[in-house]
Amino acid sequence: MTNKVLTICPYCGSGCHMNLLVEDGKVVGAEPADGRTNEGNLCLKGHYGWDFLNDPQILTARLRKPMIRKEGVLREVSWEEAIQFTAEKLTAIKEKYGPDAIMGTGSARGPGNEANYVMQKFMRAVIGTNNIDHCARVCHGPSVAGLTYSLGDGAMSNSIPEIEDTDLLFIFGYNAAVTHPIVARRIVKAKQKGATIIVSDPRKTELARIADTWLPLKGGTNMALVNAFGNVLIEEELYDKDYAANYVEGFAEYKESVRKYTPEYAESITGVKADDIRKVMRQYAKANKAMILYGMGVCQFAQAVDVVRGLASLALLTGNFGRPGVGIGPVRGQNNVQGSCDMGALPNVYPGYQSVTDPKIRKKFEKAWGVMLPDKIGYHLTEIPHLVLKEDKVKAYYIFGEDPVQSDPNAAEVRETLEKMEFVIVQDIFMNKTALHADVILPATSWGEHDGVYSSADRGFQRIRKAVDPPGDVKPDWQIISELATAMGYPMSYRNTEEIWDEMRALSPKFAGASYKKMEEQGGVQWPCPTEDHPGTPYLYEGNRFSTANGKGRLFACEWRAPLEQPDQEYPLTLSTVREVGHYSVRTMTGNCRALSQLSDEPGNIQISPGDASSLGIEDGQLVRIISRRGRIVARAQISDRVKTGATYMTYHFWIGACNELTGDALDPISKTPEYKYCAIRLERIPDQLRAEQKVRQQYESLRKQMHVGAGQA
Repeated sequence: MTNKVLTICPYCGSGCHMNLLVEDGKVVGAEPADGRTNEGNLCLKGHYGWDFLNDPQILTARLRKPMIRKEGVLREVSWEEAIQFTAEKLTAIKEKYGPDAIMGTGSARGPGNEANYVMQKFMRAVIGTNNIDHCARVCHGPSVAGLTYSLGDGAMSNSIPEIEDTDLLFIFGYNAAVTHPIVARRIVKAKQKGATIIVSDPRKTELARIADTWLPLKGGTNMALVNAFGNVLIEEELYDKDYAANYVEGFAEYKESVRKYTPEYAESITGVKADDIRKVMRQYAKANKAMILYGMGVCQFAQAVDVVRGLASLALLTGNFGRPGVGIGPVRGQNNVQGSCDMGALPNVYPGYQSVTDPKIRKKFEKAWGVMLPDKIGYHLTEIPHLVLKEDKVKAYYIFGEDPVQSDPNAAEVRETLEKMEFVIVQDIFMNKTALHADVILPATSWGEHDGVYSSADRGFQRIRKAVDPPGDVKPDWQIISELATAMGYPMSYRNTEEIWDEMRALSPKFAGASYKKMEEQGGVQWPCPTEDHPGTPYLYEGNRFSTANGKGRLFACEWRAPLEQPDQEYPLTLSTVREVGHYSVRTMTGNCRALSQLSDEPGNIQISPGDASSLGIEDGQLVRIISRRGRIVARAQISDRVKTGATYMTYHFWIGACNELTGDALDPISKTPEYKYCAIRLERIPDQLRAEQKVRQQYESLRKQMHVGAGQA
């Protein structure tokens, strides 16, 4: 007999409802359910991305027992020994160096909001530091900082279902067909209903192919283009004067800042034709309902926060807020990256985006948690290599549901950082590259094996549910952290995730009315939801009152800055990281699904233009060597006429062709987000392809052995 368990897909922030099909205690399939955002549809990963729960050990193996490194080797131990060992080591480091010598992460993937709430509470109340951060730092950190500055909330102002009912979609640096296929479906439906589609992207993406206008800007020139948009709105008096006068501040400064960014000046920087810049802004200003959607093509530059503020300014100037079908949408990449931010897994805010530097708010949390709390903002995740290698300030790292060796820039530096640490804890579901550097491994339950809540990209709290029992001797993340807290002298005990959730919402005014009961009744609750009788909020800023201190939206423009590492004679090409539709994040989940693993495999691809391939003598499908100032890897050439001459693109899913061996660690000065979208590389043809293929296979098998593939399989 097949049981159906309603839950939320663990891939991307679309928040799709789905049923897991369970037979004899195993997941055997998935089918779409009728959710608010997906309306009975699933993408490829939704349909076939559940198989990792069965531990097929294609890429890596599930963690089944706690492990401690003894005499250089990770050995299985009991939970009692693992918790006691970890508690004693953390306590000793805290006593010797102080609480700020310990860094912890949240997890934007499977654990859920409750586990993130407990983790940030552990770091703040037990360790005594605000050094808590997570992978939003390497993706939509600029959205949180930029939109909070401009509008007061670091989240989508609109809802995913509204996308198909707008008159104009302005899509900037966002390839929804690959990252959020269910959102892409809404974009296609919008076009079918008559909406104008404008796409700004250096590559001819799937969305660029259906766009009414494609703006193929040069990589790293976003701010110049956004400034030019503002210039056109003002110089041609296309902006909404009444709206700007009543609901917006900073107009005079903004006008002066964009004055020199005429379309002709911007064309000289961006390569986008001046006539096209004028045309799309006239269309944007004229539309009754216009919506901006953006993604990593905005956020993963060293001038990302400025561009986010600049895009929000376009919507403010044209009055595109406070109604259905308008606004600005940073479409969150990982399934619960919005939730991890909501829960305060950030160094500057408690749950509900409440500042750690506000004495009144801090006092509220001190009273609830029964301890004094630190009053200074903690370290950002991307600062850790520098703080360890250059300043010797951080000694212990509690990595919860993340794999920074694979996902963070300059992988060699990340490995060196972990090796220098006195103590590294990895809490995860799979062996991964980061776990190879761990002193202790704490195995956790996966999505499908525990209950909880995820936040979709459009601020929607939705229930996830346990479908099967986990393999081996593993525990839910929140339980592991609670046991560790108790062993360190801070008793922490919860009976279930609802009890954690109720504690969290009692402390978070924006979420106070979002009970489990309401989520069950409505299918989900979009925040803000301040009271028990409030249904939630599909779109923000009704009445054009923003969440800033004075209720007004804030305009922003500034000078464009070129990316920090430019091509030269030695490294003549640029590299940008991208995604592919069949794989997700560091690939430990999708790479362990039998159907999805057939789509593409090691060593991954590098997309290059036909012109560059021809001049280097490279043929499609050949292995090539890729070299930057930080490392060298091998990947397969994928020659594409969608790519401009001089530019290349790689996904970060693969282990042999790991593009983060190449990427740089230049950061946005405000959000500290890395510039994944632009670094200098060179390509080398490999004459002996047969030998190169053999070497890739050997390397892959060696990695799989290190990941315990085949060892202890159930």
